[in-house]
Amino acid sequence: MEEKEIGLYVHMPFCKQKCYYCDFVSYANKYNIVDRYIQCLKKEIIQYANENKIMSKHGLEQKYVIKTIYIGGGTPSSIDELYIINILQKIKENFQIKNDAEITIEVNPGTVNKEKLETYREIGINRLSIGLQAVQDEILKSIGRIHTFKDFENTYKYAREVGFNNINVDLMINLPNQTLDNVKESVKAILNLKPEHISVYSLILEENTKLYEMVKSKQVALEPEEVERQMYWYVKETLEKYKYIQYEISNFAKSGFQSQHNIDCWNQEEYIGVGIAASSFIENKRYSNISNLEEYMDNIESGMPNKNLILDEVLDFESKMNEFMMLGLRTIQGVDIKKFEQKFKINPIIKYCKILEKLNHEGLIEIDANNIKLSNKGIDLANIVWEEFV
Repeated sequence: MEEKEIGLYVHMPFCKQKCYYCDFVSYANKYNIVDRYIQCLKKEIIQYANENKIMSKHGLEQKYVIKTIYIGGGTPSSIDELYIINILQKIKENFQIKNDAEITIEVNPGTVNKEKLETYREIGINRLSIGLQAVQDEILKSIGRIHTFKDFENTYKYAREVGFNNINVDLMINLPNQTLDNVKESVKAILNLKPEHISVYSLILEENTKLYEMVKSKQVALEPEEVERQMYWYVKETLEKYKYIQYEISNFAKSGFQSQHNIDCWNQEEYIGVGIAASSFIENKRYSNISNLEEYMDNIESGMPNKNLILDEVLDFESKMNEFMMLGLRTIQGVDIKKFEQKFKINPIIKYCKILEKLNHEGLIEIDANNIKLSNKGIDLANIVWEEFV
């Protein structure tokens, strides 16, 4: 039986406090329903496993092998570690997991101690993604973070002490009242810790967030776009100077520590998502779960889990090519011309001749014998490039 390697995303929508910029599906202080939600998650995992078994000479077998597991949120680390144990056990009982699978959990400082991190290690989690965002306590407070920089330092220290050797640190730029000097201070502090991976996100103001309303009402102000770009290029050039490889617009890693979960998404690899608002991409179809927490749990408890699934999109051949181009142009290496040809039986330069000629003329992309990639100007104006393939 031919097995298919896929990723698995688990959504934990619980937080101690909602960050002011966050528009993810998450809830503050709903810990009274965590147990109920976890029971529903386990049922959904079993459902996916049962629906994706095929007959072989050995009987019914799971056709998927899990190569990455990503537990995101929300703040997964804010719930009791016993729940994380339960979820991983249920996955292992129902799916085959690769021996070298990358298993990540998102962690916020102020929600873990050394014992909790030790438990994560013991149950097979081998990668942490720690949300720092900035090292200045006043900036952290102004965006609704519940931790201080000292809390982050303690979390990082404990993670190293219990044996984590694959840690990502999140940094945000263009936050309210954040200056270029603040960003430089944050980068210096992160580099001193030598994490294996650093993610750098420019603030995106999303409607229906507290920060959006604060900016709209002029309670706080953001720097002009040119300052945000100065911040980005300072971070990019500094991290590269310290031997971090930029493999995607927002992601930098030491050699060998690129996030497999991220890479698979950009390469159109398949994945299953469980939990409210989680997305799945299976057999050229994109699905998402409903984002209403009560409705999600009611449907599973009443034996109608498929009512939670929404079919977002069926990718036809043309759509798949367009998406491959758009996702490839998120990466620094760009679109691999040979891989595109192997996958779609046509040269992308021929397929997208007019679009590529226009983008090249505008200085937004570079084309060589092997790749089509963003130029430095294209990195600054990436949305314009991606829109050509939507």
